Amino acid sequence: MFRKEFYYLLKIQYLGFRYHGWQKQPDLLTVERMMQRTLKYVLGRNNFKFIAAGRTDSKVSVNETYVELILREEALTLETFFEDFNNNLPQDIRLLQVTPKKELTHIIQAPKLKEYVYLFSFGSKNHPFCAPFMINYKDDLDIELMQKGAELMSGTHDYRNYAYKASPETQTVMHIEKSLIEVNDLYTANFFPETSYVFRVVGAGFKRHQVRLMMGALFDLGSSQMSLEDFEKSLDGSTPYPLTHIAQASGLMLQSVKLE
Repeated sequence: MFRKEFYYLLKIQYLGFRYHGWQKQPDLLTVERMMQRTLKYVLGRNNFKFIAAGRTDSKVSVNETYVELILREEALTLETFFEDFNNNLPQDIRLLQVTPKKELTHIIQAPKLKEYVYLFSFGSKNHPFCAPFMINYKDDLDIELMQKGAELMSGTHDYRNYAYKASPETQTVMHIEKSLIEVNDLYTANFFPETSYVFRVVGAGFKRHQVRLMMGALFDLGSSQMSLEDFEKSLDGSTPYPLTHIAQASGLMLQSVKLE
């Protein structure tokens, strides 16, 4: 028997520090699991499904992303849903917008541009309150050299060396719209160090751990554990260059997702 379906596009944001990523996993607290629990409570039924624009790793935060909601049999009451859902979500997850759609958005396959940011400082240990947002690198870093390395990442490269456990069939050639390191004034707090930095990278699609591997390589470059010549070699996927430094997850944020 055919059951009518209703489609909605949810724009959300969340602090990922206490979650094991987006995707529901057995016996683990994830953002998807928490949203499912909340929606089941608000609606009093569980005939729905979430499909996210992408997954996040454990402890990774999101400033803006999209989730497709497929709801069966009965539509949302939009006049009250936004407030009801937000009021019952935990403090570290927020619904920003809900948009009814006439058909499936096919959010996973839909063309999209993602910006990731990674906050970091170096030197003196940070205030503990920084831990959910920013990584402190204990050794000195050559920021100018790291900025040069980040610029080299812009453009089209074969990122096979930055694709975690990629199979031979994995498509690893991609175009990076923007890649730079600058002084951080994007996120501020009175407990942040006097000077911190942000790595910003924009592209149409990233592989698992790719941005964290990019940040790890930049840390290795800035701390003289990798030469600029080797760094450039790592951007040529036709030449295997093992990368083992996956930067810590909690400094990483999905800043925005733009659907095309």
